[in-house]
Amino acid sequence: MTPFDAPSIRTPPPGPLSQEYLARQERYESNARTYPRYLPIAVRRAQGSYVEDVDGNVFLDFLAGAGVLSLGHNHPEVVAAVRAQLARYVHGLDFPTPVKDAFTAAQLGMLPPVLRDAMKVHFCGPTGANAVEAAIKLCKSATGRGDIIAFHGGFHGSTAGAMAVSGDVGVKQPVNNGLPGVHFLPYSYCRRCPLGLTPQECDTNCAAYFEHVLTSSQSGIPKPAAVILELVQGEGGVIPATPEFVRRVRKTTRDLDIPLIVDEVQTGCGRTGTWYAFERYGIEPDVIVASKALTGIGLPVALICYARALDGWAPGAHTGTFRGNQLAFAAGVAALEVIRRDDVLANVLARGAQLGAGLTALRECSPWVADVRGVGLMWGVELADPQTGAPAAALARAAQTAAFRAGLVVEVGGLDGCVVRLLPPLTVTATEIGQALAILTKVMSEPLVAGRAARV
Repeated sequence: MTPFDAPSIRTPPPGPLSQEYLARQERYESNARTYPRYLPIAVRRAQGSYVEDVDGNVFLDFLAGAGVLSLGHNHPEVVAAVRAQLARYVHGLDFPTPVKDAFTAAQLGMLPPVLRDAMKVHFCGPTGANAVEAAIKLCKSATGRGDIIAFHGGFHGSTAGAMAVSGDVGVKQPVNNGLPGVHFLPYSYCRRCPLGLTPQECDTNCAAYFEHVLTSSQSGIPKPAAVILELVQGEGGVIPATPEFVRRVRKTTRDLDIPLIVDEVQTGCGRTGTWYAFERYGIEPDVIVASKALTGIGLPVALICYARALDGWAPGAHTGTFRGNQLAFAAGVAALEVIRRDDVLANVLARGAQLGAGLTALRECSPWVADVRGVGLMWGVELADPQTGAPAAALARAAQTAAFRAGLVVEVGGLDGCVVRLLPPLTVTATEIGQALAILTKVMSEPLVAGRAARV
């Protein structure tokens, strides 16, 4: 039995060696660091769905690099492809190379047939935020317009432009003079409807309002350069948009000749069970933003796919020193070969159904489990006061901590941080899903969460 067969806590985390690394990190690194504050470990090694810290504790990783590690940690075939490329050529700017050509063809080949010859690819800096910036710049350049429509609860990154089109007010308040011309409209978050409606009385009013704003001469918002949309809001709390909302947004933008940018940084590369989430909604976007899981094992690369009609950029209009990461291209080609051969998307659907059913059963453990939602292998458990409906952020953080101390790594997010989020590798097994559900069931059944005497 290897150390990675199951979560195993030998020393209550953080153990003594992890504490030493964490102390040095606090001394030398920026105060902006996040994950080690709530998951206090120093990692020694990882394989598949498991990580081991420097104290010998093994954790089941349902964060997976914030959705980056679609094939889990250190998939051997992808690692071998990277090692082979390392000996050939590493840093390529935007020169064509055999491995870049193969990666580009593979990515276009994953698009629906109707889009494969209708789109071009642009490689950006290596993060999703870089790709969002490129998409905004592309649409402004192509249309000659300047305003952008975004949605409540959306998250698109932490660079200036990406932050400007994200909904979290708290992170923007300390940074004055942000990107102007961004307008936020309601998203279809039916549990907490921004229009105060219930599904029974709503005719997708958020979409009707969107249509009104873009067609009324009195709305105060000029025709925008683009609309940017997450089809499943990730950091916003794992909120899948309703199909009717998405289709009406697409119809309105198409009727008005407004480019629609879909941010697939977290939902793309198979996370929802199709290669891109927009396929589930039956729409065709004008710009697709992708990053995170493009390489399967975490090597950084980001790109936008966009309609050829938008390609009005002059040479050098948008550049980036690290847009030619040959190691990432090699990893991405190998990862797609594994995904196709092993039918990983079918595993996403099967394991997603297993995980969704198990999480839904958590409602029986605690009245504080207010909602369970997700698609594929992207799930969230929203915790809220059963009497007032107020977000139970402290409870979500406590649940994360309890799960961590039992050997399971999960994230929190959503409104005020009240959603426990799960993003396991797409190769996760039925046994591993069962292990995670057993830990979460125990956590949600403990007095900390179930039938609380003191409110949070």
